[in-house]
Amino acid sequence: MSRRKKKFACGHKGYGRVCHRCVQQPVEEGSRDCKLEMSAEASLSAPRLHSPLARSNDNNSEWEKKRQRKLEWEAAFDRDPIDLRNLPRNVIIKSRRIIERLQIRSDYRQFHGKRLRHDHFVISIPVTRNYRLICRDCGNLLVPEAVVSHEDYNVVKPGR
Repeated sequence: MSRRKKKFACGHKGYGRVCHRCVQQPVEEGSRDCKLEMSAEASLSAPRLHSPLARSNDNNSEWEKKRQRKLEWEAAFDRDPIDLRNLPRNVIIKSRRIIERLQIRSDYRQFHGKRLRHDHFVISIPVTRNYRLICRDCGNLLVPEAVVSHEDYNVVKPGR
């Protein structure tokens, strides 16, 4: 069952015991308990700690920062050698780290990677307990092919 907003003595509506708008205003004749409503002149002359315009600017800047981070996150997928879009965030981050390290010629065994028994050119590197990075050995270079869940990975292996 949903909660209902109540109307405080000051005229504002909200949840809780006290009016949070009046609590944010400077302490004057009983504004804390919302018993008396400030007059129009007093509210105009009294300095406010957080004006509605300043709060909206803060919200806009926070929203812009969040939007910018999301655009950067989406742009990072274009730089990936394989498609990582449909994976959980922690798997994406760890896969990117492993791929970066493999590109600077790190040994796949540092990541507990193993060659598959049926095809020694395919290397499986565990990203998490549930995901594997599949790479193909091309001589002295490892080319990442996909990040698959352990369920898809087990289906692909023959003999299992």
